[in-house]
Amino acid sequence: MGLIPPMTMNDFFRKSEGVWFIQRTVHHFDLVTDESGESNLYISVIAKHDPRVKIICEQQGIDPGRARGGASFMWQENTDVQEPNPEYAAVLIDVPDDETGQSGKLLRNQGYVEKIPVVSRYWFGKDGILTIDTEYDNNQGQERCWFLTDDFRVRASTVRMMNGVYLMTYCSERRCVSNEVLAQMVQRNLLRE
Repeated sequence: MGLIPPMTMNDFFRKSEGVWFIQRTVHHFDLVTDESGESNLYISVIAKHDPRVKIICEQQGIDPGRARGGASFMWQENTDVQEPNPEYAAVLIDVPDDETGQSGKLLRNQGYVEKIPVVSRYWFGKDGILTIDTEYDNNQGQERCWFLTDDFRVRASTVRMMNGVYLMTYCSERRCVSNEVLAQMVQRNLLRE
């Protein structure tokens, strides 16, 4: 059976839940710093009645009753053995445009580029590619994300300033197998012998 891409943000969050290993390539157009590398991304789904939904909606002047829930994201360097740092985290709340849920607003408690609360626009193409446009105070960001398999996805993004493109990023993301699933896989392989 082939991949069925998520076509709503709620489905996208559910399909993304878990821990992801990310390999990223970053190209700055005016700096010599290289932020390419490897990291882990922790994604947890947030129910629509989670208190964070109400708080973030009210900060943006949006009726919390319109929200369908959301997700929390935490980033961590791949070699870090400590718990993820909450400074590298964001909460996203889904406020769809209509009942189809294929487009809408994403409310973030803090943005990726500028660490301020921000509202993004999102939509899903017929091909299942999610596009997110974000207007910050001084920058514009666009991110596109799509699943190649249930456990492998790709993300590409750009950040533009008033004088042109500032940075481009490409990420390949592979879902990490939990210890429970790994133990099940080992058992199945042992039974084959």
